[in-house]
Amino acid sequence: MRQKINIQTIAIFAVLMSSMVLFLSYKNVDAKMMLYDLPQLVKPPKIKESYSFAGEIVPMNPDTKERIEKELLTNSYFHTSTVLALKNAPKFFPLIEKILSEEKVPDDFKYLAVAESNLSNATSPAGAKGLWQFMKATAPEYGLEVSPEVDERFHYEKATRAACRYLKNLKAMTGSWTNAAAAYNMGVGNLTKTLTVQGESSYFDANLTEETSRYVFRILALKEILSSPESFGFYVDDDTKYSPFTNYKEVEINTSLISLADFAHQQGLTYRIFKYYNPWLIDTKLTVKTKPYVVKIPLK
Repeated sequence: MRQKINIQTIAIFAVLMSSMVLFLSYKNVDAKMMLYDLPQLVKPPKIKESYSFAGEIVPMNPDTKERIEKELLTNSYFHTSTVLALKNAPKFFPLIEKILSEEKVPDDFKYLAVAESNLSNATSPAGAKGLWQFMKATAPEYGLEVSPEVDERFHYEKATRAACRYLKNLKAMTGSWTNAAAAYNMGVGNLTKTLTVQGESSYFDANLTEETSRYVFRILALKEILSSPESFGFYVDDDTKYSPFTNYKEVEINTSLISLADFAHQQGLTYRIFKYYNPWLIDTKLTVKTKPYVVKIPLK
């Protein structure tokens, strides 16, 4: 009997001790939460009643609402990429906007460049390069030189004009700017074949691959965020944004250069800065054959 009472007493004591440990643990967690209260508010962005791309209205239904919300969520909380886009926008948007206007392409297509490269001279795993991510086979069709010494997919102005010509062709072949944007991603042949098989004429009504199904909505989301970053919790001071290419002169190269480094030094530049302003020069030399080249030289 005494042994039974001792066992019961031990059991009760063990339960009391466990309860005390749990209580102290919870108190400790509460204290830590108070001490390390996260300075953020995580919530889904509000969906507007209407959206448009390149002057074309997005049909709002349960499917399109979910698709735009997904891309707004993804890019709102993809902090590094979105902040870099905000910092790069003043560097590239003035140049892109000017050329889009001259080429009669809607201004919204500057956000396609953000979707493609995040406004950088990127190289994709598939080999697409530059702000507009031209493939090597497509680039020459639109006047871009791709050679061992020169890759004009990295030439900001020339690649932007080439993208404009390409987009206008896609619009003519697919019937709308929205379809043109989709074709830019998946190829005009694939898009037109898919639309024909499904008996549809609009990107929004077609059942496409996941990448292309998200593509235009990603552009729309980037347009919303970059147009009003504070509404999405992004605050980038103007003095921390990257400056546009404005303070430079152009120099025409009519004869071959054995050493671009020597040429840069003769201009009072380091080799790195020379390549920063002229990223389309991909070798250490430049051979002039049938046409001159124009390079940017930053002014001091």
